[in-house]
Amino acid sequence: MSMTVEERKATNKALIDEVLKAYPDKMAKRRAKHLGQYEEGKPDCGVKSNIKSLPGVMTIRGCAYAGSKGVVWGPIKDMVHISHGPVGCGQYSWAARRNYYIGITGVDSFVTMQFTSDFQEKDIVFGGDKKLDKIIDEIQELFPLNKGISIQSECPIGLIGDDIEAVSKKKSKEHGGHTIVPVRCEGFRGVSQSLGHHLANDAIRDWVFDGTTKKEHEFESTPYDVTIIGDYNIGGDAWSSRILLEEIGLRVIAQWSGDGTIAELENTPKAKLNLIHCYRSMNYISRHMEEKYGIPWVEYNFFGPTKIAESLREIASHFDDKIKANAEAVIAKYQPMVDAVLAKFKPRLLDKTVMLYVGGLRPRHVIGAYEDLGMKVVGTGYEFGHNDDYQRTTHYIGDATLIYDDVTGYEFEKFVDKIQPDLIGSGIKEKYVFQKMGVPFRQMHSWDYSGPYHGYDGFAIFARDMDMAISSPIWKLAKSAPWKQAA
Repeated sequence: MSMTVEERKATNKALIDEVLKAYPDKMAKRRAKHLGQYEEGKPDCGVKSNIKSLPGVMTIRGCAYAGSKGVVWGPIKDMVHISHGPVGCGQYSWAARRNYYIGITGVDSFVTMQFTSDFQEKDIVFGGDKKLDKIIDEIQELFPLNKGISIQSECPIGLIGDDIEAVSKKKSKEHGGHTIVPVRCEGFRGVSQSLGHHLANDAIRDWVFDGTTKKEHEFESTPYDVTIIGDYNIGGDAWSSRILLEEIGLRVIAQWSGDGTIAELENTPKAKLNLIHCYRSMNYISRHMEEKYGIPWVEYNFFGPTKIAESLREIASHFDDKIKANAEAVIAKYQPMVDAVLAKFKPRLLDKTVMLYVGGLRPRHVIGAYEDLGMKVVGTGYEFGHNDDYQRTTHYIGDATLIYDDVTGYEFEKFVDKIQPDLIGSGIKEKYVFQKMGVPFRQMHSWDYSGPYHGYDGFAIFARDMDMAISSPIWKLAKSAPWKQAA
């Protein structure tokens, strides 16, 4: 039996109070600021954000190095990205996300190849500048078609004071003005991977836009030049988005940074409009280009037909009547496809509840796609969101939606256990815990090896995947969580 809004508010408050009782008083007081529920009409979600995680609790955040190497720089395909430091920071020095790209790996594309300076004890004691110098020479010899090198600093680099800027300038000069970008993204900086995004954006500003090694490419401008910024092409998302933008008559001159190139980064200041999908990771460079080059930017959302149509119309409004008419034609073209998807999946998913906990843009952007399928998001939160993310989230959520910022493992498990949603959309670290609890789960960082989820084609895949997760017969066979059986 469904509850009224007031009943949900009372239930949520009681649940938060119950969770906080498990903590010592000081910790409970601090965590209380990060847990709450949205009240309609308020300008934000009423929680504190972008604050250091508490020692001793299981946070799901990453570090600044992960934000730079794993998110912003790593998907730029024709550059070699060095994880500079010990191989122990292995998640981003031996693996990559599903950033699809076109190219020949090891020849002109290097996204799935991982390079590390593999610091040893002597490098910590005596410094790693000479090692970095040698590595750059080796890269140039082994991979002569690379268009640039980035140096992604791990924690020890900042602690021992290596001068990666001096090495970059020296090696760039030795190799004929080759683009070499030092990024001061040591993992200990900031409170999460969010600062890594900012530092990576600043490195693009200082070493690519304003760098002495910037190349001039042949480029003929048109009135319809746009960029896709903050799309990492997970499962092909940028491609499915690009299809729609080109169908309404725009020319995509750069993708940041999924399937992107250094030349596209350098050409971006020639765009007429920057289109930003992941606000958290790329608003910094978009604001810089607006201030320095006068390029306006607009945040768009290509999850689900409702938001796709809104975004296409918003984007088209920045151009002439021809583009506006094209946008309406494209929306109409895909409507039969949307109707077919909804006819198949909406009856199966109607009134199903979802709890989200993801990074970047997903805690708010995917809500519209769930609602298009008749589902209801009853809780959402960010791993590393800032207050402006929570302000933007108010446009997507309803009254009494449970909000949890930098949620701990204990809190999230308790919330799910009490609320019993029909589906959870979160990350790989949470996936197996909730599946063992018998709750359907979709990995919403990299689409559980599916995708794309952006665009009309992506919505069909999204709908299928959500139905597949919830409707699987396995949940009828699943017993209670192993730790509950043991108890």
